[in-house]
Amino acid sequence: MDAVVLDGITKTYAGGKILAVDNVSLTVKPGELFGLIGPDGAGKTSIFRMLTTLLLADKGTATVQGLDVVKDYRQIRKILGYMPGKFSLYQDLTVHENLTFFATLFGTTIEENYDIIRDIYEQLKPFSDRRAGKLSGGMKQKLALCCALIHKPEVLFLDEPTTGVDVVSRREFWDILARLKNMGITILVSTPYMDEASLCERIALIQAGSIMQIDTPDKIVHSYPVRLYAAKSANIYGLLKDMRDNAAVESCFAFGEYLHLTMKQDKGNAVADLEAFARQKGHTGIAVKEISPGIEDTFIRLMNQKNQ
Repeated sequence: MDAVVLDGITKTYAGGKILAVDNVSLTVKPGELFGLIGPDGAGKTSIFRMLTTLLLADKGTATVQGLDVVKDYRQIRKILGYMPGKFSLYQDLTVHENLTFFATLFGTTIEENYDIIRDIYEQLKPFSDRRAGKLSGGMKQKLALCCALIHKPEVLFLDEPTTGVDVVSRREFWDILARLKNMGITILVSTPYMDEASLCERIALIQAGSIMQIDTPDKIVHSYPVRLYAAKSANIYGLLKDMRDNAAVESCFAFGEYLHLTMKQDKGNAVADLEAFARQKGHTGIAVKEISPGIEDTFIRLMNQKNQ
């Protein structure tokens, strides 16, 4: 039995005028760390809210651990943990009071399930008497995760859990998720950060409510169908405009200090051709090289194909 199944889920808002989720189907295996990857407004939160029984779909079906999200919502709420994107704990309660409250809601205690939160809560202990609203972003994140885990859920939903926290806290959080996965918990995490996709076992790339591709991060990257090049010059903005006007260039996007480009007809001499074109346009400090694509490159290519 799959841990999570969505079959043709569709959700609209504003009386059907806004399509948030468009005929989404996917499955998540038991014990899997699955990522839903996409920008803000892609439909990630709507999918999570439907799976956690907080929102009804317009059409389609969904199950969690074989339980229907509409008919069996009471049973589902007992076996899942949910950490929403916005910090939603009681900010006037202390760390310990928040955790005690959520444990009580599920008929358990901190001590009874301490083994599952031990590694996280040990970092929070020095702040156990501090009000939740006074915690740093990383500590708020850890407290919210503790509260989502206190009843030992079978499936854990984390909606953009690392948004707005520092790089070190992001890395620590993903280390925590790896340990939770080793305990047998099925984890669904959404994120707009493409670099976090590689930390999942499988991912779904989502844009404008539609799933564009589902596979392992490696297979998605290796499915990139053409050669990819990186180019830069002393005037990177001018180079971007010129390369987009180049009839031989298929696509050109800014990636940090470089542009990432693909060619319409790649005959194997693209590096020399691109360098020559940049010199012809008066650019200096030119560097062009072939590179391996990443998840973000694949996402942009799929998005462009969808919009054509």
